[in-house]
Amino acid sequence: MRFGIMFFSSATGDAQETYTTMLAAARLADEGGLDAVWTPERHFDAFGGVFANPAITSAALATVTSRLQLRAGSLISPLHHTVRVAEEWSMVDNLSGGRAAVSFGAGWNTNDFVLNPQHYDTRRDVMLQQLDTVRTLWQGDPVTLPNGAGRPTEIRLHPRPVQERLPVWLTSSGNPDTFVDAGARGTNILTHLIGQDIDELATKIGLYRKARAENGHRPEDGVVSLMLHTHLDDDTDAAVARTREPFRAYLRSAVGLERQAAGGGGTISGGLSLPDEEIPEDLIEQLLDVTYERYLHQGSLIGSPETCTTTVDRFARAGVDDIACLVDFGLPAQEMLAGIAPLIRLAGRYA
Repeated sequence: MRFGIMFFSSATGDAQETYTTMLAAARLADEGGLDAVWTPERHFDAFGGVFANPAITSAALATVTSRLQLRAGSLISPLHHTVRVAEEWSMVDNLSGGRAAVSFGAGWNTNDFVLNPQHYDTRRDVMLQQLDTVRTLWQGDPVTLPNGAGRPTEIRLHPRPVQERLPVWLTSSGNPDTFVDAGARGTNILTHLIGQDIDELATKIGLYRKARAENGHRPEDGVVSLMLHTHLDDDTDAAVARTREPFRAYLRSAVGLERQAAGGGGTISGGLSLPDEEIPEDLIEQLLDVTYERYLHQGSLIGSPETCTTTVDRFARAGVDDIACLVDFGLPAQEMLAGIAPLIRLAGRYA
């Protein structure tokens, strides 16, 4: 099992403070031997919107780290021109000495697609086409596109990347088809436990490995990365008490973003829909409590290195290879940073 840290801040305060904390956490993770740092792409909302461009955050992270793989988790590629995606990540690869990696996501929030509205309905197909094109450019082959005069123009990627191949993931909110697509294309896969439990995840990982084998890829080589909310302390009770209210507030922010997306005429994450009627406030409070308890006991690394070992072992048996530890779900900066050292100790058990 490998471990990295992930950011997806719901901070409504100072963006500069959020970035400073991100850089500090990445330094600790880099020095402590963790494997990666993930930064997302989100737009126009306090929930994650401070991370509007993972290429920019990764470029900043390249200046303060020397080992960590710098991963987009996720790049919403249908919002962007494909060649621009390849250029930006080739720059990151050069700035970092060959540490760039990208998880491609199709996106779900209809409001994000003000950046590229024509791609919303076909976003999944567009994403898969873009992935293939980025790979083509990355390995030095040309692509032909119309220029400003409408003439076919052959272009190649400059600067040339350091790595011969870009490490690529597909992001899945739980759709089995995405697991199959990732396996067929020989990519890794990034997922979470929102809307799926560990048994369902194990079944989908089986589909992923099978698709890899059927398409000429070594099934054991693909990396299954799982995002888990993470905060560790030597004292389990302290970790639980410290995270309860920030986690509940984080979940409330997530629900607000889902409702905003639904109000814009689209689906919520995972392709689901929300009921039209308002949910009573007392019921929301109950749901937040139930959801926190579910994550605490079944879908997070909240506790001590000792108690979380059991959870990690359970995910390893399900076929997970790599844990993206989401550390910035509302804790104060110093408390979040204090949780990195025990996370490093947990990772050391699996080194």
